[in-house]
Amino acid sequence: MWHNSSSLGPCFRPTNITLEERRLIASPWFAASFCLVGLASNLLALRVLASARQGSSHSRSSFLTFLCGLVLTDFMGLLITGAIVVSQHAVLFDWRTVDPSCRLCHFFGVVMVFFGLCPLLLGAAMASERYLGITRPFLRPVATSQGRAWATVGLVWAAALLLGLLPLLGVGRYTMQYPGSWCFLTLGPEPGDVAFGLLFSLLGSFSVGLSFVLNTISVATLCHVYHGQEAAQQRPRDCEVEMMAQLMGIMVVASVCWMPLLVFIAQTVLRSPPAMSSSGQLSRDTEKELLIYLRVATWNQILDPWVYILFRRAVIRRLYPRLSSRPRSLSLQPQLTRRPTMA
Repeated sequence: MWHNSSSLGPCFRPTNITLEERRLIASPWFAASFCLVGLASNLLALRVLASARQGSSHSRSSFLTFLCGLVLTDFMGLLITGAIVVSQHAVLFDWRTVDPSCRLCHFFGVVMVFFGLCPLLLGAAMASERYLGITRPFLRPVATSQGRAWATVGLVWAAALLLGLLPLLGVGRYTMQYPGSWCFLTLGPEPGDVAFGLLFSLLGSFSVGLSFVLNTISVATLCHVYHGQEAAQQRPRDCEVEMMAQLMGIMVVASVCWMPLLVFIAQTVLRSPPAMSSSGQLSRDTEKELLIYLRVATWNQILDPWVYILFRRAVIRRLYPRLSSRPRSLSLQPQLTRRPTMA
């Protein structure tokens, strides 16, 4: 533990940044515009989702429930973190004065971990649901209810929240990060910091990797069915192609936005000699890298809703007219009761 004033909480590390530097780095107009665009995008996606869920099939209804959970998570993440960051950028308040006991900093850290992991875990849950629906239709429930899908979303939320609360239980620490406008896990050499940093990084990376594997198998199965000998009788429906296109888009966005930060966290906490000094200071280059990777990761919350909006059947048909010209195809569900009909 680094030396700190007895009147301040444990979340404050030594920092060497002036008020003028903070003003140059922290633009309230950029932060506000970023949040407004993200909130508007997620609200638009929720409106489109509400209309799409009417009259949808069981498998599509379950998938749309997962998507709704993802968009709600992104919306709330932008709303909560944006309110704090925009206020800090606009006023440039001294966090030590406003929050000497670190309650706000700890809340911010929990929020960052929670809303960071949820999209990755939900992406893996959606990939698992589509994998079972496409490659193992017998093992998948015939009618996956919306209640079961919402229960899975709730389980993901609970798991992410539990992980986010670990530093408050003694595993890891949330500390103020450069340039003094946000809090996140500590990239220090202490065993708790290393354990929590690796847990966050490896769990997020595992979710992305699992999504990649399952989505690759699902797409390969769809292509095999589409071009195989039974294509005339068992082609993928348009909605199945649409769901996989959206899921692949979500996976690509999550990988591009989050993997740099996850890899950086793992590399930093495992660095030898440690990246953080005994006084709690990180080099300015390390602090700037962390800030850049964090800003890249936050783009995930803006791009997720646009993946759903743009990768709908109406848009896909414009890019791939064959989807609208070919006859309506059958489901991938096995045909159990096909009987010959008399002429």
